[in-house]
Amino acid sequence: MIGAPLLEVKDLRVAFGGKEVVHGVDFSIQPGEKLALVGESGSGKTVTALSLLGLVANAKVTGSARLAQVGGGVTRDLLQLSERELLPIRGKEIAMIFQEPMTALNPLYPVGDQIAEVLQLKEGLTARQAWQGAIAALAATGLPEPERRADAYPHQLSGGQRQRAMIAMALSGRPRLLLADEPTTALDVTLRTQILDLLSQVQRHNGMSILLITHDLNLVRKFADRVAVMENGHLVEQGTVTEVFANPRHPYTRKLIDSRPVRDVTEAPAPEQTPVMRASGLQVSYPIPIPGVRGWFRKGKFVAVKGAAFAIAPGRTLGVVGESGSGKSTLALAALGLMPHAGDLEVMGRRWGPDAAANKAIRRLVQVVFQDPYSSLSPRMTVEEIVGEGLLVHEPGLPLAGRRERVVHALAEVGLSQELFPGLLQRYPHEFSGGQRQRLAIARALIVGPGLLVLDEPTSALDVTIQKQVLQLLQRLQREKGLSYLLITHDVDVIRAMAHDVLVMKDGDILEAGTVTGVLDSPQQDYTRVLVAAAA
Repeated sequence: MIGAPLLEVKDLRVAFGGKEVVHGVDFSIQPGEKLALVGESGSGKTVTALSLLGLVANAKVTGSARLAQVGGGVTRDLLQLSERELLPIRGKEIAMIFQEPMTALNPLYPVGDQIAEVLQLKEGLTARQAWQGAIAALAATGLPEPERRADAYPHQLSGGQRQRAMIAMALSGRPRLLLADEPTTALDVTLRTQILDLLSQVQRHNGMSILLITHDLNLVRKFADRVAVMENGHLVEQGTVTEVFANPRHPYTRKLIDSRPVRDVTEAPAPEQTPVMRASGLQVSYPIPIPGVRGWFRKGKFVAVKGAAFAIAPGRTLGVVGESGSGKSTLALAALGLMPHAGDLEVMGRRWGPDAAANKAIRRLVQVVFQDPYSSLSPRMTVEEIVGEGLLVHEPGLPLAGRRERVVHALAEVGLSQELFPGLLQRYPHEFSGGQRQRLAIARALIVGPGLLVLDEPTSALDVTIQKQVLQLLQRLQREKGLSYLLITHDVDVIRAMAHDVLVMKDGDILEAGTVTGVLDSPQQDYTRVLVAAAA
């Protein structure tokens, strides 16, 4: 028999300026249960969680959210409590892990001080006790050298280390309920597994309940007991993970489950042709300071890419997979001529060099699509200016009418037309969704007629259904135009869907190289096996 829930939410409604964005949501969380709240961006899942603690500014929140008292007794309706009454609940009974630790942590204070502050406020410890407690909290998350890391500022930690510090802070008050908002979105696949294992371990040890907010269904399969699916502010389906994934009833749930990337590329072996890009002995290094007196006279050197060798055939995709710090993004920068390098690197038989005019001709041959379409598109330029900018550089004599015609054609190739978007050319990036902005970025790259696109995590900032659409677009463009891709990603599923060949990078070295099936289906290195297993 199921006992009384720890939290019971009924008819939760959230409105901004009279417009309702969460519509009568009902769910409950049992003690010690892990519930996943799933949906795409804009579905209302984060607003739902934040409203429970009164953290949504300028919103009208109605309904009820009853939290059970410690040891039983009368429940309290969180939505009826004042700011003063909520203060002892926040961090003590209900804690939250925010999506981006770099913005959630205070950049002006070491992470140890930030955790110690929670312990002093919530546990009543002295400054000395709180500091020792902060070190113990960091150690409990598996962070190496917790005494040293406690003195580090957020920018001095890696993404995984910052996330562990956030978890240590959230758990330091020993909450009964943890709200985890996309806690692994910014992390590599192996780090995601580690963070989930850590949360599961703490949850079992403390009997804590967890509300996991995510759009990653693979993560839900591994982690949650039950799942609730949100679409456009409505809770459309909920049940056990096994039931919902085996027999989804709502069309939106089926759509999410069916959104895993699908392979649709030309599989025929590439004919013998000159590679679009070829590298051998490629090395990229950064100058770093040397501590002490020696640093007054010279700089040290950090080698980010160590003797890489590869070739990309026309119409083929080379995937480069690895965790943060593996060197894959540095490799992409070198391929784009944006990073000095040693060794041999050719783009269609030409080499990057000090001659700007010669490099300009190469830049037309190799273009880039960046990870975040919002930050890579100028907010002050119209669609026509953004997409047509490359023509101003590479075809300055083209008249305005001709340039506009090319812009319209490039937009149509990526599925954006005046019929679908009236006034398209004069719109600005903020007027489009994330997937539409990425289509704009692809059109901008295509308009100058490149042979090679460098795709730097092109779908990692997108929802799963939009990710699938963008990958299908890239696959179609490759088939129709014979494009080659250098695909940089940490997502093994994207590699499986897109790549013909793959490089596995770790600490600047290429550990494995070969066809995508050969490397991913029969990995030879332990590191590759870990990456593949984490994505399974």
